[in-house]
Amino acid sequence: MPFLASRRRKPPPLSGAFFAPSDLSDFSLIRALAIVSADILSSHRFPRRDDLFLQRRNSRSLLWKIEILLSFFESLLDSSSRLPSPVLLCLKELYILIHRCKMLMDYCALCGRIWLLLLNPLVSGRFHDLNLEISTLLDVLPIEELDLNPDVRDQMRFLWRRCGNSKLYIDADDEFLRLTVFSFLREFENGCAPDRSELQMVLVDRLGIRDARACQSEIEFLEDQINVHEEDADPAVLTGVAALFRYSRFLLFGFDVLRSRESNIVRGFRRSESNADAGEVTLVIPKDFCCPISLELMRDPVIISTGQTYDRASISQWMDEGHPTCPNSGQALVHTVLTPNQALRSWISQWCAEHGVPYDSPESYEASMPCYSRAAIEANKATVSMLLKQLLNGSLDAQTIAVRELRLLAKTGKENRACIAELGGIPLLKPLLCSSNAVIQVNSVTTILNLSIHDKNKVVIMEEQGCLNSIVWVLRHGLTNESRENAAATLFSLSAMHEYKKRIAFEAGAVEALACLLKDGSARGKRDAVMALFNLSTHSECAERMAEFGAVSALIGALGNEMVAEDAAGALALLVRRPALAHAVGKDDRAVSSLIGLMRRGTPRGKENAVAALQEMCRKGGASMTQKVARLPSLGGLVQSLMLTGTKRARRKAASLARMCHKCELAAAAAALGGVDYSLSRSGSLSVSMAISVPVL
Repeated sequence: MPFLASRRRKPPPLSGAFFAPSDLSDFSLIRALAIVSADILSSHRFPRRDDLFLQRRNSRSLLWKIEILLSFFESLLDSSSRLPSPVLLCLKELYILIHRCKMLMDYCALCGRIWLLLLNPLVSGRFHDLNLEISTLLDVLPIEELDLNPDVRDQMRFLWRRCGNSKLYIDADDEFLRLTVFSFLREFENGCAPDRSELQMVLVDRLGIRDARACQSEIEFLEDQINVHEEDADPAVLTGVAALFRYSRFLLFGFDVLRSRESNIVRGFRRSESNADAGEVTLVIPKDFCCPISLELMRDPVIISTGQTYDRASISQWMDEGHPTCPNSGQALVHTVLTPNQALRSWISQWCAEHGVPYDSPESYEASMPCYSRAAIEANKATVSMLLKQLLNGSLDAQTIAVRELRLLAKTGKENRACIAELGGIPLLKPLLCSSNAVIQVNSVTTILNLSIHDKNKVVIMEEQGCLNSIVWVLRHGLTNESRENAAATLFSLSAMHEYKKRIAFEAGAVEALACLLKDGSARGKRDAVMALFNLSTHSECAERMAEFGAVSALIGALGNEMVAEDAAGALALLVRRPALAHAVGKDDRAVSSLIGLMRRGTPRGKENAVAALQEMCRKGGASMTQKVARLPSLGGLVQSLMLTGTKRARRKAASLARMCHKCELAAAAAALGGVDYSLSRSGSLSVSMAISVPVL
């Protein structure tokens, strides 16, 4: 699934490291101080009416202090006397302090109002700390030794006394608002939705959030803080507040107010389809970096016993739910040890750094996973109920907004996925799959994809009459590449359950459409298609169906694409267990040469799948197939290399292939000479006796 790169402004931290410039002259240092002070005042002295709802008194008090300091700096600039060394030291400390003042003022102006409200006591404490630091510096500043304007000297003395007597100030109105927000969360925890008029008082009247766009911006800011694991706030509280204000957004502002925004999304969406600049910046995560279970960027990739890689959180949950098999291959798990995939983690980290995507260490990621409190769950349920009503009875614009929000909710948290399905979302999403509106279609199919990650929802989707048929319809006739790709990914997700593989394979057009996507789709589409076909190939009754509708041919062609080659080889290794398919694949010279190439240049898993496919072809294809493979000039060296350096399964398959080829060659040699009798001794070595008939002359 595409990743939307964040274009929102990130606030500076509340504290930071600054160093006083060591290469500036006296005059240059004072001038730099004056410039920074003037910049703070020009940016924050006359805010627009709606700009400063929180920390008003603390902000105005700090601006007043900076204004006095600016007068002090300007007076020093007018003086011609040389500054003593203690004054220069104080000015360097003031340089650091002024920058910290600027950072705090910018923080209050740029960060979300809800976020600032939640941190009200902490931010108030930061203002108080600055007051104390100003007082400390003025204590040691030898003002009497400076050639200053008398009025400026008096102002500095007054400032010193005021800062020395300052006390922590927490605005009572701001604190009342913060506690009111927490009371709303408690109401949701108790199973009751907050009163609409009280929500309007907090959001609209007191915080000045007067439309849906502003409310959505606030929610997105909160979610950013959840993702970066801001240490100053409890993630469980943040998820609850984000859910509360998402509910409030639709309750207070309805569904038709973002019409222009949704129109922009449609236009940007169409531009991205034509490979032009999209209205929103879209960053596609490499498929190999996504967990096959959650379909999201892996934060802690680990390898399981079958050699497959998953995100630790996803595969741990899979195992905790009692599944004894690998989600991708269906193979039984020999053990449950999770081995960190250090190389892949390093590649993901580098890619994230290059594209500006936050990427934490596994330890911090485990700690930063969203914790859904009961308040968040109940608030999201209330929001989902409103969204589903719009899907049922809303206008086209309202449906567009509602299905997009459902997609976002279903993207994170199994609680949200379970909630949407339990409240009847899947039957309402099904008719939207065939919508003539491209945005509605892609969001509806992606929502179902996200819902299908939860195993219980797989059952609901498959049992909903006509839902599978509609997903296949999107795969075949989707209005956009993204729709078709996500339909293929949905089939892959659903086919993880063994009992549904045959049903998907026998759904009219499903296999054929997956084969077409594997042949002609985008890089991501090919990946989705090959994974779905791989899952289907693990069911013994799907083989003939896949051969009949071109899947086998498509898989052979995919062997030449290194991005999907190893999964294509894995699927073929399963399909050629049928003798007819073993002969069909073996006759295709592309298949054999591509498998040999994969054994030479592929990943460890790719080599494993390639040798497994060749071994199965020889085992089921008989002597003629084995002889064809055995006579490949490079086979011997590759098999020997795999027997020494390959994975455990690769070594086993390579040894089996070597034995079959050896027997075949011996049989061929004996036939040429008149006969051969070969058998394995009890020690396991191959003993051969030849019977040669000599003609009588």
